[in-house]
Parts: sequence; structure tokens; C-alpha cells
Amino acid sequence: MANSKYEYVKSFEVEDEVMLPNLIVVRIDGRHFRRFSEVHEFEKPNDEQALNLMNSCATAMLEEYPDIVFSYGFGDEYSFVFKKASKFYQRRASKILSLTVSFFSSVYAMKWKEFFPQKELRYQPSFHGGVISCASMEFLQAYLAWRQDDCHINNQHNTCFWMLVKSGKSKREAQDILKGTQKEEKNELLFQQFGINYKKLPDMFRQGSYVCRREVEDIVKYNESGNPIKRFRRKVIVAHSSNIAKRSFWTEHLSLLSELGQLGEDVGQARPEYVKSFQVENKLMPSTWIVVRIDGCHFHRFSDVHEFEKPNDEKALNLMNSCAVAMLEEFPDIVFSYGVSDEFSFVLKKELSQLYKRCSSEIVSLIVSFFSSMYVMKWKECFPQKELKYPPSFDGRAICYPSSKILRDYLAWRQVDCHINNQYNTCFWMLVKSGKSKTEAQHTLKGTRAREKIELLIQHFSINYSTLPAMFRQGSSVFRHKHLFKESVVKNAHSLSSDYVTVRVLNDGFQQESQIVCAALTAFLSLSGRPLKSKQL
Repeated sequence: MANSKYEYVKSFEVEDEVMLPNLIVVRIDGRHFRRFSEVHEFEKPNDEQALNLMNSCATAMLEEYPDIVFSYGFGDEYSFVFKKASKFYQRRASKILSLTVSFFSSVYAMKWKEFFPQKELRYQPSFHGGVISCASMEFLQAYLAWRQDDCHINNQHNTCFWMLVKSGKSKREAQDILKGTQKEEKNELLFQQFGINYKKLPDMFRQGSYVCRREVEDIVKYNESGNPIKRFRRKVIVAHSSNIAKRSFWTEHLSLLSELGQLGEDVGQARPEYVKSFQVENKLMPSTWIVVRIDGCHFHRFSDVHEFEKPNDEKALNLMNSCAVAMLEEFPDIVFSYGVSDEFSFVLKKELSQLYKRCSSEIVSLIVSFFSSMYVMKWKECFPQKELKYPPSFDGRAICYPSSKILRDYLAWRQVDCHINNQYNTCFWMLVKSGKSKTEAQHTLKGTRAREKIELLIQHFSINYSTLPAMFRQGSSVFRHKHLFKESVVKNAHSLSSDYVTVRVLNDGFQQESQIVCAALTAFLSLSGRPLKSKQL
């Protein structure tokens, strides 16, 4: 990142490393998936295709990240277990969580048509989650026992509930019938009234699914005679088991124990309150500005694979801006955002925001998840002729800033970074396009200052840097702006709510639209009213 007088704001970032030798578990859970399943008409009580989609996403996770060695899921949730010695993202909880939920969300959106070819994905799926620090293998067994108990209890209740509803009972009547019933009574109800033996229902419904790597015999090639040549290789598989916490299960998967540690004793009834006590929580300070900054993961490669225009691809930037607009339309607590290239910063209300009770893991995971799935869903709008070749992912973190001045300095820091990086990249890629190698271009620019870069662009390429699109040089701001125009004019805005508040993308910098920005920052951020001007660069 660029050096500037605003870099002191980085001191407010808090590290959240999960210390060795604790095991890291990331649990993600669907947000408002009850409504999501109704809108998309999932079969009740279990939609096999929807569950297979979740399993396919979990499989993709293990194929993408070698540090994830085991996962377990049911319904709209999944838990991912990292190997004990993992150094993934330096074991920083917020980074691991955000990247996990981001990739999962992108894969879910991308794979939708594979499992629901006749159904349109009507709106973006999103997930939130948290990190659990497991002090031992025995604790991991207790955690998995708790989740599988939940799977059984919820599925048994839902099976009874929906069979009663399908038989003609109202939802209220079905709830009243099941109130206070025990496991055996539910089994009797299913068998006597509907002829259903609960134990013969599909394992995936009753037990959930686990995903891991296993040695399997696979055909690697064929010899000259056409006969297959087979080798054993580690392959990601999806399977089911009645009790994934028992010693007998783990002794069948000895390769996992080498990654996770010594096996504990069989666990009995898992106490949720005990397990939950190990969740990594970070309550964000009250009466502070919460900023969630998300950043594209390996976007250099992503931009190369998808052949983005260098140094700036206008369509790619518009896609990022469009996702940021959707964020403000979805989350009233986000009042302002600023983005450049593959990053965006989202500012939440200072005094009033109680989003997820100001729990950092919930807020960060939800924001990166929503943004990621939105990126996938909006891809074709911006790139109608390009295929999205693999899932994009973003990592994120939440930072608290105690005063409006420090928040303004944070935004200034990000805009300074935008200016310095874009000026360098513009020079670099013009040199490369003129015939220089990347090494030669780097050598030419080494040690040059802003004025020298401006002169280089003018003298060698007849480019006046100050006339390049403002979105490239200054980044984009997204905020709500109350329109005082007639409705015929307002209809042309990005989006319109009932109180005529629209979300706008500001690409012309803070100086050119100072009146609008002053109004936005004064109303939403309680700043001094002095806009962040481009001359501060």
C-alpha cells in the first residue's frame, strides 16, 4: 500500500489470530434461508437437489483449499475443519472466515443452474458465520456431535411438521400437535399416520453429509491396448454416517487423525452452551464507526484469466460499483462506501447500528458473502460475452474508528492509495504496450515521483493524466441521496425507495460533487462538512 500521512489509521486494525495448537473450525449458516427456500419452491421437508448443491459447494471448498481436511453439513449450514498445523492466512480468524464464506457463496451462485436447470436464481444467496477454536480433538468431537444432534432433532421435527401440513393441517395446528413431543412419539406419529419408518428415510436427510479426502482407485490413463491403468489417489468424497463423533468413525479415517491430532474418548450428549463458549467472538465497540473493508483474493490472476483491460477495465469497475449499490439497497445500516479496483470499504452507522449485535464475525461474513454472490449474479450484465471461468472470492475485516476525523482520514488513505497505484499502473501498462518487458517497465519507473510519471505519460504517450476518467483516478463513492426532483427525473436514478432515497455511484470525485457529498456525509456520518478533496492527493 502507498505511504501517506493517513497511514496511522492502520493502527486501529486488530489482529485476531487463532493460536496454535488449537484446531480451527469455520461454521457458515444460510441467511434468511427459510424465505429463500420458499421463494425458490424447495421441496419440504427436504429438497434433495438443494442439499446436493450444498454438498457440491463443500466439495469445491476442499478441492480449492488443501488446509480444509473435513467438513460436515445439513440443511443450509456447513462446518469446515482446518488441519491442526494450518498457517492459512496466518491463522487470522476474520480473514479465514471471510474467505471461506465468500468462496462458498460464489460457488453456490455459480452452481445453481447445474442443480436447478429449470429454476431461475431469483435473488442472491448469502451466508454468515463464525470461527470456533477447538482446544483438542475431543472438543472437535463434541462440536460435531452437537451439530449432528441438531441435524437429527430438526429433521425429525420438520418431517413430522410438513407431513401434517400436507395432510391438511394448518401450520399452527401442526405446531400444536408437535409441542412437547419426544423422539419416540414423533417416530410413532410418522409410522401410524403416514406409514413412514423414519429410520428408512435417506441418510442425507437424517444424518447430514460429511466431506473429506479418501484414497480411491482411479483410472489415470489407458495403455496402448486400451486397458485402463489405475492408481490410488486422494479424492474428495461426500458420504454419510450415523455418528461422526464416535471413535469408530475416526478409526476408519486414520489419515484425518494425522492432520487433526490424537483421538479423544467417545462423547455423550453434547452441551451446546459448552461448545459455543469456544466461538471466537469480537464485539465491536459501541459508539464507533464500523468500517468493513473487503478485498479481492488473487485478483491479479482473476483479471488475467478473464482478460480484463489494463490498467483499468471499466466494465470490471462498474461491476464492483453495481455490487456496492446492491449492498446499500440491502443493508440500511451501511451509510457510505468507497471503492477502487477490487476493494470496497463499507461504513456502518456510528450510534444506531446494532447489525448482528455488532458481532464482527457475523457482520464481516455476511457482507463478503452477499457481495460475492452478487458479483457472480451480475457478471453477465457487465460481461455478456465472457464466461465466468471460476468463482471470485473476497476477504474482509472490520475496523472501529472512534471519531469522524479518523474516519475521514481512513477514506483519505484509501483514496491516496487509489491515486498512487493507478498512476503507477497507467505508466507501467503503457510502457508494456509500447513494447517493453514487464521487468524493463518496472526498472524505468523505479524511484520516480508523481510529477515524473505525469511527464512520462505526456511526453511518450500524449496522455494528460488529469483528463483520464475520474473513476480510474479517484475511485467511486456510493451513498444514499434524497432527491428533490420531480418523479419523472427520479426514475432515472439507480434505485428508488418509497421515501425517494436513491443509491448513487459517484465517479467524479469528492470535489466535483461537493454539495452532494457534504450533505451525505453530514447527514450520515456527522462529519465536519468539509469534503475530501482531490487536492489532498
